[in-house]
Amino acid sequence: MDGQRSEISYWEEAASVDWARLKDDLVSDDFDNGRTLGELEESFRASQFTVFAWHDDQVVGTARLLADGVCNAYLIDVWTQSVWRRRGIGREMVSRLMQKVPGHHVGLFTDSATGFYASLGFQREEVGMSRVVGEWLKT
Repeated sequence: MDGQRSEISYWEEAASVDWARLKDDLVSDDFDNGRTLGELEESFRASQFTVFAWHDDQVVGTARLLADGVCNAYLIDVWTQSVWRRRGIGREMVSRLMQKVPGHHVGLFTDSATGFYASLGFQREEVGMSRVVGEWLKT
């Protein structure tokens, strides 16, 4: 695989996603957060905006955005399969999502990709808080 950007297509719809294969790829790429297969699919389908990067019949990148439609949004699940990184795929997915929410404050959490997000114009915010309601991933 030579990984040229022209080999990558971007889709906003999840209709063709093989969720079991994507879950396996996330696990093998150490990007799985413990969601079940059903929870993974539901989290993407319930998001206002999604983008999937495809190479042939395989998803090699994901990103999704939760937004209120007025002023606030949250970027999450930005992943590019390791063998496809540093080829502009993550940048393209985030760019496509940002175009969906003009005028919004877009937040995100990251512990290992601060340089990547800074290169996309995100700025570090020193105060962040969160809370898990009940038990993590249990409804």
